[in-house]
Amino acid sequence: MTDLNGKHGLIVGVANKRSIAWAIAEAASRAGARLAVTYQGERLEENVRELSASLQNPLILPCDVTSDQQIADVFTRIGQEFGGLDFLVHGAAYAPREELAAGFPFVQTSRAGFNLTLDVSAYSLIALTRGAVPLMESRGGGSIVTLTYLGSERVFQNYNVMGVAKAALEASVRYLAADVGQKNIRVNAISAGPIKTLAASGISGFSSILQVYRDRAPLRRNVDTAEVAAAAMFLLGPAGRGVTAEVLMVDAGYHATGM
Repeated sequence: MTDLNGKHGLIVGVANKRSIAWAIAEAASRAGARLAVTYQGERLEENVRELSASLQNPLILPCDVTSDQQIADVFTRIGQEFGGLDFLVHGAAYAPREELAAGFPFVQTSRAGFNLTLDVSAYSLIALTRGAVPLMESRGGGSIVTLTYLGSERVFQNYNVMGVAKAALEASVRYLAADVGQKNIRVNAISAGPIKTLAASGISGFSSILQVYRDRAPLRRNVDTAEVAAAAMFLLGPAGRGVTAEVLMVDAGYHATGM
């Protein structure tokens, strides 16, 4: 088991108990880490506070990832409370529901929808990394993990603009890893198979995607949040110290299949 005793982490992107980010938070807490957990707006605050009651003395903070000021405020508080930061988990993602609806043509993607999706789902990793770097430097390095999906590389029905955002996110992982590697900060992504999260519920036909994975993935099943969290623990902990700029596939092997 990964040992994170004495470590401090920031978890961004928890919406409810089904969130992948929450599964990672639980695993990190069990491993001994103290966490800061952010919530997006008042609508999700109650969920995050209730869930976080099970963590070890958590720091609960608001963070709209489209706001540079709120991001700055989060890292100011973390610096004051923790004195530094050892890891960051980025699970923020959003696209307008209507642009993921059944039959919505990708060519009709709006400029506003595109900009918002890329801002929340991809640029936020850059902004959060920028805030985390000084706090990680004070600890001699750190690990950053984000969450992506195979729709970055292949067309999935109704995934639309989110697929483009995930492609940008994965490219950002590589560029950020090259940028901050000399500071002993690693940046990686986990490409998880489809899981019934709040974000996934906005994708029309999601249940059919789950069935395709069960039919065609080498393991003939879907993955769960605990399996993704276990992979994240590898990347966050000392066992993953030589891994950076990587997209780790945790999808029951589906990515390797053809016809």
